[in-house]
Amino acid sequence: MRKKVTLKQLAKELNLSISTVSKSLKNDAEISEKTINRVHELASFYNYKPNALAVSLKSSKTKTIGVILPEILNHFFAKVLFGIEQEASKKGYKIVTCITNESYKKEVEYVEMLNYSSVDGFIVALSQETQVLNKFDHYQVLKRDNVPIVMFDRVSDEIECDKVIVDDKEASKNAVQYLITTGCKKIAVITTISDLSVAKLRLAGAREIIDANNEISLIELAVKDTILELVGKNADNIENEIEKFLKNNDIDAVLGLDETAAATTINMSHKLGYKIPEDISVIGFTDGLLSKHSYPKLTSVSQHAEDLGAKAAQILVNRLDNFDEDYKKTTEIVKTSLIKRESTN
Repeated sequence: MRKKVTLKQLAKELNLSISTVSKSLKNDAEISEKTINRVHELASFYNYKPNALAVSLKSSKTKTIGVILPEILNHFFAKVLFGIEQEASKKGYKIVTCITNESYKKEVEYVEMLNYSSVDGFIVALSQETQVLNKFDHYQVLKRDNVPIVMFDRVSDEIECDKVIVDDKEASKNAVQYLITTGCKKIAVITTISDLSVAKLRLAGAREIIDANNEISLIELAVKDTILELVGKNADNIENEIEKFLKNNDIDAVLGLDETAAATTINMSHKLGYKIPEDISVIGFTDGLLSKHSYPKLTSVSQHAEDLGAKAAQILVNRLDNFDEDYKKTTEIVKTSLIKRESTN
């Protein structure tokens, strides 16, 4: 295996100064074309690559973004990550991705590790345990170090940073209003993510619409999982709880505040002999793989995950490339869309 060559070694072999070799590699106008060609030929022969650490120390930038996600099995976060990577790559940045598996402890460890590794900035969605514990000291450290953060989807008002969110409350209101428009009067809200900020906003939206309409009733079910079970989700517990709920309540529609709740509702409705949407209409959030492959296909609130990820990356890169101490933090809202499929009338 050929040993990696350094700038110093290139300069010695060419009998040139390190400065001349460095400028030649950048095709600097100060250097003659003949010298530039000599340097490039030898660099190509040795497959020379600049030392990334040395370059970053000189420029005080690593051109690297730390991305912290609560999970990756969720199709929504996978699509967000795709959007982040695509946009970051266009701007010359690479990403380092860490998955917390909904753990506060892992989130703290990853923030510390990435900050120590000198990433230029962070794109973050909070873990469920972090939101439950309401502990954010690890982000205050980043603020102290002037490290830019963009939070998306799962955010906290206690952290002063740029944020990219979807209109969860408005999306939920629109979904419930659509169910009412199609003739539904006994609407249930089911969720497996009740502790998350997004679920609370969606529930608030549903309640607001129902409260404004005396002819419509609302029943709520929050299926609880322990934090340690969140990533794999305790499927048997979720199915049992939703099946029992459907048996014991007279409803004609379900708004699932997450895709798992909505897809499981369809499965348990089939098991109990209910027809979808004739007996029960179902709407879910996220518009991931479960929505597209359930039977019947699920009417869903699309959060435009790729666009959300790209927007988060755009904001962070703009902040990094145009640093301004007086920069005012912003909150961008990505509009959702209701994608109508066969699970509603």
